[in-house]
Amino acid sequence: MSTVAMIQPQKNNANNNNESAFSKNLQVIINKIYAANGVEEIMLETSKDICALLNADRFTIYSLNEDKSSFVSRVKTGFDSFQDLKLPVTENSIIGLAALQKKVVNIADVYDKSELKKFNPLLVFSNEVDKRTGYRTKQMLAVPILNADSRELMGVVQVINNRSNESFTTAIMEGVVEICRVLAIAFKQRQKSSQLLKSKYDYLILDAIISAPELELATRSARKKGCDLEDVLVDEFRMSLPLIGKALASFFQVKYEPFRTDRIKPADLLKNLKKDYIESNALLPIDETKDGLILLTLDPERVKSQRIANTIFPKHKIVYTVTTQREFNATVEQFYGGSQDEIGTGDINEMLTNLGTEDIEETAGEIEESSAATDNELVKLVNKIIIDAYKMGVSDIHIEPYSGKEKTKVRFRKDGSLMPYIEVPAGYRNSMITRIKIMCDMDISEKRKPQDGKIKFRKFAPLDIELRVATIPSAGGLEDVVMRILAAGEPIPLEKMGFTEHNLEELKKIISKPYGLFFVCGPTGSGKTTTLHSVLKYLNRDDTKIWTAEDPVEITQRGLRQVQINVKAGLTFPAIMRSFLRADPDIIMVGEMRDKETTSIGIEASLTGHLVLATLHTNSAPESVIRLLDMGMDPFNFSDALLGVLAQRLAKRLCKNCKESYVASEHEVDTLLAEYCAELRNIDRFKADPDAALREIRAQWIQQYGDDQGQITLYKAAGCDDCVGTGYSGRVGLHELMTATDALKKNIQERARVADMLVTALGDGMRTLKQDGIEKVLQGVTDIHQVRVVCIK
Repeated sequence: MSTVAMIQPQKNNANNNNESAFSKNLQVIINKIYAANGVEEIMLETSKDICALLNADRFTIYSLNEDKSSFVSRVKTGFDSFQDLKLPVTENSIIGLAALQKKVVNIADVYDKSELKKFNPLLVFSNEVDKRTGYRTKQMLAVPILNADSRELMGVVQVINNRSNESFTTAIMEGVVEICRVLAIAFKQRQKSSQLLKSKYDYLILDAIISAPELELATRSARKKGCDLEDVLVDEFRMSLPLIGKALASFFQVKYEPFRTDRIKPADLLKNLKKDYIESNALLPIDETKDGLILLTLDPERVKSQRIANTIFPKHKIVYTVTTQREFNATVEQFYGGSQDEIGTGDINEMLTNLGTEDIEETAGEIEESSAATDNELVKLVNKIIIDAYKMGVSDIHIEPYSGKEKTKVRFRKDGSLMPYIEVPAGYRNSMITRIKIMCDMDISEKRKPQDGKIKFRKFAPLDIELRVATIPSAGGLEDVVMRILAAGEPIPLEKMGFTEHNLEELKKIISKPYGLFFVCGPTGSGKTTTLHSVLKYLNRDDTKIWTAEDPVEITQRGLRQVQINVKAGLTFPAIMRSFLRADPDIIMVGEMRDKETTSIGIEASLTGHLVLATLHTNSAPESVIRLLDMGMDPFNFSDALLGVLAQRLAKRLCKNCKESYVASEHEVDTLLAEYCAELRNIDRFKADPDAALREIRAQWIQQYGDDQGQITLYKAAGCDDCVGTGYSGRVGLHELMTATDALKKNIQERARVADMLVTALGDGMRTLKQDGIEKVLQGVTDIHQVRVVCIK
């Protein structure tokens, strides 16, 4: 029975409740201590909870070192780094007195010398830390950690400053004694376990990841095959690298550092380090933080003992981390690359190093700048940036120069979010942008006006892609560059575009009409062109003539006659549309209807027997109609021509490899239902009986998405190596398909408000973007947070 449990004083109900809450919270902390691996994890997982329970400012665990001459505490020095603090075992200190006399020491004021003398005439309090930090230590409680069987000293717990500014109470003392009892058991178990450890993989046995016979079998298999034990564990025992990494971290008592695809390459740290040297010494600098230089290793103890890192980086504080062999190799390959035989391949850091750090004068002439832009290393660097972006599935490349000596940042946009890539020395910002201008035939002397261009990359490297380039003057006489990688390739089949069954069936009905006007709307980058090409793939037959006018032509498919906009040559959208009408079309696709003339021609074409498809930059389907009417379209002709409008957004898709399922609570289902029905409350069916309508929708959800018990399973983001810890990978389309019914055509003719058109469309069966998103949440494709992000008004 614990010391706390033996104390049974008579108390009133309020005190009993407080005691019950204290005991309950104490038990939670005890469970966490049992579950933790080592003192570091105990401090990380429980120190805040213990301080809250004890109403104290600080809680520290000191363990006795092997020769029993000093106490060691793992003090947190940064976000995820620790440092050993050593204190000698002496009765002159408060924790030393508690340890050597094996008793609790509870002091009301450590600066009160008369109180200290009551415990021991030689007892003193060292106030060096208080002087250095400005923190005022007052109350202190020190409790020894003793082996329950032998009463052998194992360590000391120190609690500082009661927030009530009085001595620690008996109840708190008993609570700390109980914590020390549990710590003693945990220390004893870890000691026994550590004595059994033979290799760095034995922690896999301690953590119950693998049994001892299985590890022995894997070891024999590795010896027989002449390969690394890690390869056998991964390939034959299907063990994940993070589990192995955690075992290595426990063995070496350092942080495990996994491979990350978005890691920024530290060019300055790698400047004088060759790939062969990195691989042979199994160490790699990966970052420089306020805590020190982060060093990735396979064996931190060996690197420490040989003092390799201190020799290479004598002026840096080294923070050692450990990783698996495969992840180490992947990081080395990420930083150093492979062969440099082709332009644009190889080690980007070596390219940056070869560029040097010397500045090109800002006042240098145009000829000098142009010459620098054709320098072989700079050419390789720009090509490498583009090739890496393409391989990583990036949509946009952002080049962002800064004034003065600050480096130029290169960032990639993937799945709608920006991530850092590399930083280029400041002296080469103008040369790099000039190089990009040369690649897309821009005027390199014009820096005051925005310019647009296109790069046909196959001219410069063995990769057949195109990039749309925009330069924009920015503050300080600089220029930003944004390059969009055009999604060349085959169109996606309509059935694989992520439409719900209801929307897919309705869309096929609309686009199967022989003539009329159909719009896809949404902001830039929402997948409008991709959707239109999927529609064209569905309609593309041998007996159909399809003309497209696009700026630029991103997706090509056999059977389409595609025309690229070229304003300089007079190939504008209106000019091309007029020529299409003389070219015997069945279907016309217009990249964007951005002006009255193009829209008028489109309506005219749809009324004379052609199916016209186009995109618009609007937020919702009903708003698209108002936008077109505001352009000056005749409402009667327009309503006759309109077949439908599809609004579209892209939400992040949950990673298939790591998403976690859970049963949705009643409250969560009610919240989703309330959001789903928010805009339905104005339609007649809801006005008549809102409760009945809600019950009907809930019943449909349970029938469609629920299990036998009527419970709905949802999914949440977790994070793994494949999704770089974000929990999301790829994107899914959210759709709002508004069909031009007779009721809606009447609204258009009457120039009704957006709200009225929305009510009409919802009454005719349309689902809003958010409703479609919620259905995809119920399907487990995404989560409600991502839906709210893209559907916010």
